Amino acid sequence: MSTSSLFTPVNLGTIELPNRILMAPLTRCRADADHVPTDLMATYYAQRATAGLIIAEATMVMEGNSAFGAREPGIHSDAQVAGWKKVTDAVHAAGSRIVLQLWHGGRACHSLLNNGNQPVAPSPLQIRNDETHTPLGKKPYETPRELRDDEIPTIIDGFRKAAENARAAGFDGVEIHGANGYLLDEFLRDGSNQRTGPYGGPLENRARLLLEVTDAAIGVWGADRVGVRISPLNSYNDMLDSDPMGLTTYVSSQLSQLGIAYLHLMRADFFGVQQGDVVSAARAAFHGNLIGNMGYTPEEAAQAVSAGTLAGVAFGHHYVSNPDLVERVRMGVALVEPDARTFYTNDARGYTDYPTLAG
Repeated sequence: MSTSSLFTPVNLGTIELPNRILMAPLTRCRADADHVPTDLMATYYAQRATAGLIIAEATMVMEGNSAFGAREPGIHSDAQVAGWKKVTDAVHAAGSRIVLQLWHGGRACHSLLNNGNQPVAPSPLQIRNDETHTPLGKKPYETPRELRDDEIPTIIDGFRKAAENARAAGFDGVEIHGANGYLLDEFLRDGSNQRTGPYGGPLENRARLLLEVTDAAIGVWGADRVGVRISPLNSYNDMLDSDPMGLTTYVSSQLSQLGIAYLHLMRADFFGVQQGDVVSAARAAFHGNLIGNMGYTPEEAAQAVSAGTLAGVAFGHHYVSNPDLVERVRMGVALVEPDARTFYTNDARGYTDYPTLAG
């Protein structure tokens, strides 16, 4: 099947893309010990600049919320802004566009990574199906502290300031991370949000924080440079919802009313616990640009774009090992599989040393 539909231009809000192939956000743990992006990161992203849009990795909006072994980047200090400016300059010089994914780790954080601070969440419910990496090796997740209602404005303001810092760092927009069992997703889903009050209970309340954070980012960037990522089915980080289809429809509808640049939908569950056609539900409720993610082949991606279901597709793990993924898809060349052992290490191996077709 032809993949030609992937090579047509599209506008996501006011972000102009030359093709429909996006690089999904991929945590790689190559920042320094102060969460400052490195020169190595600038090289890595510039290598992948033929993507229609690069969505940079999950980036801490506030100090003290590390969840990936203390080497994921932040956007809350001047040094981090300067480090990211080197990345955006390199990507722009290579001819691409890049947005920053704004993220709070919530209950996936650990006190050993955050100066002894207990992680926070909508409810005091521990992640039970995995352990996390800490300076003392793998450890069980901790039971988080329930955020008080009067603390939530501080969270929203943290996202707002991070959006301002992303603008100062030269990004083309931001993506709000409302997926994969981190703080905003924890509020969304009833398996992790068992609180009462304005941010708990019915879906309208559980979605309130995501929508208020999105609105804060819109206040900085305008709706036409803000995207949102959700994962209604994904059980990663011990997540579950009693009605993922209803959640998809409601959240998509509310985000559609905000007029955001795109909705980035993770369509499946890493572990197959929950099933459902969330793409159709989102497409019916969201009247803007829908970006698909998770397990798409180039041929399936092209078909979804041709049918008008998706505006584009974000490729994840194959962007680790195929810096020239766009060229490989265009030529019909098989994609290289990545080495998972180097996903979260700290040097160039398995990061900037994957070859291109050009050598």
